[in-house]
Amino acid sequence: MTAAPVAAALAAAFCWALASLLWRRLPTSLSAARLNLLKNLLAAVLLLPLVLLVPWRASPHSLLLLTLSGVLGIALGDTLFFAALRRLGTRRTLTIDAGGPAVTTLAGVAVLGEVPRPAQWLGILLISLAVLLVVRQPPPAGAGPELPARSRPPDGPGVALALGALVCGSGGALLARAGLLSGGPEPLQAAVLRLAAAALVMLPLLAGLPRPGLGPRPSRRRWPLALAATLLGTSAGIVLQQTALAGLPGGLAVALLSTAPVMALPLAALEGDHPGWRGVVAAAFALAGVSLVAGLVGLPGP
Repeated sequence: MTAAPVAAALAAAFCWALASLLWRRLPTSLSAARLNLLKNLLAAVLLLPLVLLVPWRASPHSLLLLTLSGVLGIALGDTLFFAALRRLGTRRTLTIDAGGPAVTTLAGVAVLGEVPRPAQWLGILLISLAVLLVVRQPPPAGAGPELPARSRPPDGPGVALALGALVCGSGGALLARAGLLSGGPEPLQAAVLRLAAAALVMLPLLAGLPRPGLGPRPSRRRWPLALAATLLGTSAGIVLQQTALAGLPGGLAVALLSTAPVMALPLAALEGDHPGWRGVVAAAFALAGVSLVAGLVGLPGP
């Protein structure tokens, strides 16, 4: 394991944590699906000039896998993620999404033959416990009825949306890794291909978008926030993700990418979110779990 893909995975996690906070703070009446479509279109346009400078070398099989990865992981997975983000807040949604290592590792064992060490299995267990702790927490202020924190029940539909995003994202990551291993293009090219595939299947949603100038004007400009979130979470984040997936085993890459909830913990107060002891313990479990999966703690393995 080299340092470059590990650094890429951790940088992607930071980008996603900050971008998730920005998306949740964006004032908009767009549905989660339409917001996802605009994000994908904007990111593809921003990355396309860079892709045209690099010659394409990829097998048809890898292109098909990367296309399916974009449809499952970005078109469907990110739509569910945006919907969950509005209900649960950044930290809770990202912590549930950190369950990806368990899903991806089990699939990686069955499909790619990647068997983790015992220490990595322990790390996956700790990450899963972190997810369970967060599921039992009430939503943050502003995500539902304004009740005292202790009186707000856990948001069942929000948790279901986040779990759906987790499954789709993990499946998309596994397909992307399989595509990269079967003669796929460079990580930057793979990122644009996945974004383009996701945007293409979602294009019919453009028909329902309101025309510019119609409706009430927002109290402040929204495009700088949307642009910053897209650059961080989609453009930079997805390229860094592809770099990590290309250089690390699937379960290990997704585990490192799942450090986002730990990085989101200091940002919680900006959303009116008070982690409490469950949030702190969940973050500690996630960090310990990721450390074990990444081999940063030297437990013996076979």
